[in-house]
Amino acid sequence: MKRLLIVEGNLREENESFSEVGIETHTESLKDSLNYFSNALKFDVVNPSSDENFDIIKDKLSIYDGLIWGGSSLNIYNNTPEIRRQIEFMKVCQKKVKNILAICWGMQVAVTAAGGEVKKAESSNIGIANEIVINENGLNHPIYKNKDKKFNSPAFNFDEVYKIPDNAICLASNKTNKIQSLFFKINKTNVWGLQYHPEITYEKMINLIEFRKDRLIENRKVFKNENEIQSHISLIKNEIQMTTKEKRMAELKNWLNQIN
Repeated sequence: MKRLLIVEGNLREENESFSEVGIETHTESLKDSLNYFSNALKFDVVNPSSDENFDIIKDKLSIYDGLIWGGSSLNIYNNTPEIRRQIEFMKVCQKKVKNILAICWGMQVAVTAAGGEVKKAESSNIGIANEIVINENGLNHPIYKNKDKKFNSPAFNFDEVYKIPDNAICLASNKTNKIQSLFFKINKTNVWGLQYHPEITYEKMINLIEFRKDRLIENRKVFKNENEIQSHISLIKNEIQMTTKEKRMAELKNWLNQIN
């Protein structure tokens, strides 16, 4: 039995808004996806931003075989108290947990805690990241075992890593984000970082787009109107027919194999 800690990146209020409309939280998506590959996993969950007594878990971090830090709607450069708590907790985890898989927001927190930097991206991945290309470093890294050299993936991000930690290596990129994945070692901790979301289905991404459509049009100004959103959703639906669950989630399987 492997014991894993899932770190929830969203504020409690955001997760409650997901639940109200029947959308899985990122933690629920992670559990479902990881359990697909193994029935010998025990999960604990912590939310550094919203849990009042999360400090208790710091004392037992060494018991975990691995830690997965998921996505969030937060922007790290806003530097709110909730965000600072996550960064400080990540610094502790990078000293006490041997294996970290940091996804989307999780990668941005991991990079920031290790001395890298994150900024608002010039363009965004909405529901899908197209034509992610694995570079030579990535082709030789276990995270991409049995992964196509070029692939699409569920993704949802407006920010990006633009300065990686000193000892980090980029593993994959696309036209939207130069750093789609990376690896670095800090203290004795191995950090695998993914900007995209192999753990989330395209169906959930479509639900998130529908849920956030007003924000995407009025605030983010990613789309001009709802017709543009529906056209974009049609492209994502086409991708559902072209990929398999195993290929989409290969990185999760490879990370689990690595900690085994």
